[in-house]
Amino acid sequence: MTSIRSVLRDKSGASAVEFAIIAPMFILILLSLLAYGIYLAAANAVQQVAADAARTAVAGLNTKERETLATDFVKKSTLNYAFLDKNAFTVTVGSDPVNPNQFTVTIEYDARGLPIWSLYTYALPEKSIKRFSTIRIGGV
Repeated sequence: MTSIRSVLRDKSGASAVEFAIIAPMFILILLSLLAYGIYLAAANAVQQVAADAARTAVAGLNTKERETLATDFVKKSTLNYAFLDKNAFTVTVGSDPVNPNQFTVTIEYDARGLPIWSLYTYALPEKSIKRFSTIRIGGV
């Protein structure tokens, strides 16, 4: 009877059991934080590229010329952003049907090349990052 009581009161393996219960969830949360951090950094970089391409495209006289300028900016510039590949960008320029004094540069980035998809996470964002920047022609 005393040996059963001593076994029931023994707490020498409690830390190992607690670690086995908590560790998988902690690792999952840690990998998710890492994945979302990389994704948000890439999304911010795509927004910056869209803004820079729009500033470059303002020199164009029509939509076709603006699209050429924006596309050339993305292809020829040295994008110093981690994890971004210049070949995964799609650039479109459209005029605003409501306001003829402004145009929008839209950049879509195929994010399947990011290293986050190989991490084991339970909720990942879209595999395409789409950002835009609208520029008024002639200033304010």
